[in-house]
Amino acid sequence: MRKGYRYWLLLMWCCCTASLWGQNALTKAYNITWLSQSKNAGESMPVGGGDIGCNVWVENNELLLYFSQSGSFDENNAFLKSGRLRLKLSPSPFNKDAFRQELVVKNGYIDIQSGHQGIQASLRIWVDVFNPVVHIDVSANKAIKVEAVYENWRLADRVQKGKENNANSWKWASHVPIITKPDHVTFNHDEILFFHRNISPTVFDATVKQQGLDSLKTRLFNPLEDLTSGGLLKGNNFVKGPTGEGQYLNTKFKSWSLVSKRPAKKQSLQIFLHNSQANSIDEWNSQVKAIIRNYKANPGKTIAWWNDYWKRSFIIIDPAKANSESWQLGRNYQLFRYMLGCNAYGKYPTRFNGGLFTVDPVLTDTSIKGTPDHRNWGGGTFTAQNQRLVYWPMLRSGDIDMMTPQFDFYNRLLATAELRTKTYWGHAGANFNEQIENFGFPNPTEYGWKRPAGFDPGVEYNAWLEYEWDTVLEFCMMMLQSQSYAGKDITAYLPLIKQALIFFDEHYQYQAKKLSNKALDGNGQLILYPGSGAETFKMAYNASSTIAALKAVTTALLKLPAAVMNETDRKYFEGLASRIPPIPFTAFNGKPTIAPAAVWSRVNNVESSQLYPVYPWGLYGVGRPGLDTARNTYWNDSFALKFRSHVGWKQDNIFAARLGLTQEAKRLNSLKLKNSDRRFPTFWGPGFDWVPDHNWGGSGMIGLQEMLMQTVDNRIYLFPAWPKEWDVHFKLHAPQQTTVEATLKDGKMVSLEVSPVERKKDIIVQLQ
Repeated sequence: MRKGYRYWLLLMWCCCTASLWGQNALTKAYNITWLSQSKNAGESMPVGGGDIGCNVWVENNELLLYFSQSGSFDENNAFLKSGRLRLKLSPSPFNKDAFRQELVVKNGYIDIQSGHQGIQASLRIWVDVFNPVVHIDVSANKAIKVEAVYENWRLADRVQKGKENNANSWKWASHVPIITKPDHVTFNHDEILFFHRNISPTVFDATVKQQGLDSLKTRLFNPLEDLTSGGLLKGNNFVKGPTGEGQYLNTKFKSWSLVSKRPAKKQSLQIFLHNSQANSIDEWNSQVKAIIRNYKANPGKTIAWWNDYWKRSFIIIDPAKANSESWQLGRNYQLFRYMLGCNAYGKYPTRFNGGLFTVDPVLTDTSIKGTPDHRNWGGGTFTAQNQRLVYWPMLRSGDIDMMTPQFDFYNRLLATAELRTKTYWGHAGANFNEQIENFGFPNPTEYGWKRPAGFDPGVEYNAWLEYEWDTVLEFCMMMLQSQSYAGKDITAYLPLIKQALIFFDEHYQYQAKKLSNKALDGNGQLILYPGSGAETFKMAYNASSTIAALKAVTTALLKLPAAVMNETDRKYFEGLASRIPPIPFTAFNGKPTIAPAAVWSRVNNVESSQLYPVYPWGLYGVGRPGLDTARNTYWNDSFALKFRSHVGWKQDNIFAARLGLTQEAKRLNSLKLKNSDRRFPTFWGPGFDWVPDHNWGGSGMIGLQEMLMQTVDNRIYLFPAWPKEWDVHFKLHAPQQTTVEATLKDGKMVSLEVSPVERKKDIIVQLQ
């Protein structure tokens, strides 16, 4: 690798050069514009804000939109959509030959324009970032009538069959009938009220009983009990209209409508959404009324939020080569970040398997006949290996405020994790499983309904998930880094971080004492057995991914100031650091490589966990010792070569960037972030999961960020894996509350701004 040279060598020729593309992140060229209507919901366009997401499309001269709100789970822990809205205009302005639908990315709304037989109309769909309200504003050059039809497919008890149960926490369980309960929909004068209220027992109750913790049930967090999700549709100058029924794709529905009192040039509708664990339906209804009563629409405030959002960070590639492959990568990076911004402040984290933007499953997998609520891998099951890739890029993009839902997800489950640990094994610490439910337990079907007598009750009877417990440490590391990146107060999360580490210390000494006379090995270090290298290297002894996690998080924790870490805790975690075993090594083609573990019994999946010490843990890479060994692993390890791919949650694109492998990073990130094969360019997938695949997009964001900037201790490396032939203007965030904005043009850096300015001395430009 070419030796880096420091910023001050470039200061004389670049400090006075203005950025070629200005300070703003978004150009109009990044808007998505369609000049024809859509065939179906699979050709929809996303819009959202706060904690609400909508899929918007025009089909057969009618506007349709699905709408979803974070945290709307039913009794089976499926993530329910709130419904579908169909807008009919009369006389219709829609014309297949004069149609325009545009996502205005910078402002966060969708504009639709069309004209027919003298009627010119425009529709704007936007979601209030600060209030749970969807707006549909209609304007026309002549007075027209509007019919707003609310459609609901949860009509009566629906028995879920076969693959349909992939959408909930029962999955392939077959010992109980699995039923989706109906919603309640009614006219409320000239409004439409709709909601789903969970009825006990829920899958939470079955899981607690299955996993032997009924005696502790009242002490456990239960997010499903009495949860009521829904909302109200209303419009200015609208009155109650007809009801009806129909079928969209393979799902029957019933409908309730509001119609214009009289034709008008300007008309507007609002959908108010709300979910809460209210004591009664009346209480929930009162909460909805309070939201409506106190609400004052302020579209300018929402636009200002989106404008500020794009100023936080950005990556713009080859702006002079619009629609080229490289230009698309930058555009798609921005579009996916836009989708993440639609759930900035959700009650729950953005789901890896579709976020807020899933549609009818038959459009992804024709063998699944489920409803629009469907997504594979559950609605309330937050698979950590996938979720992490959605949230890691938010550090570099400066979206620390959007990480709070993911941090709080784990924090509110801490008491449950400690109770499970104490009950099952009798020691301290907090155990978090890999496929974790929103109430803190392993998914019950993955846990196993038919388990051998005497099998450890704290372990999943599952070939993929057994002993995979270390992913929570990635979220602990994000919490620790959020303090350095943005000055976030992480005091509330410190007990979680500490107890997550304590679990490994206590549990593996407990395990060793069960198997032998000694709690530690001959070097006084932990024996991490049985363990797991991700879902892949099973029954592992000293998995390198677990060791790297423990080393990185313990080191970061010990760097906290004395005001945060008392002396007793500091001594304990210094002791833990000394008990963490070294990374195991092996060799391929006569070259030293990082081993997945010292020993393992079988290979069960296709994750290259031997490269996790590179990313996310940062023990190897550009500017770090052992770079050659890590590169040897990437190029020579037979598993790493066999598993290599850009699809879904695969992170080879990130490994390549972290290792400074410019052409390989270029190749893989180009594949990762290229246009999807759907109409909207960042509706990737299904990959290993569902559409739109959010861990596909998240891993793509990380890969691009790592190509542009990496940080090691106080050093900031720029362009460590960036091809000189790609012009780029970017702004990213770094530790010590630092932002870096730079422009590369024709292979030379022509502008650089660092804040705070004293961090300029830490910049190392490493163009290859």
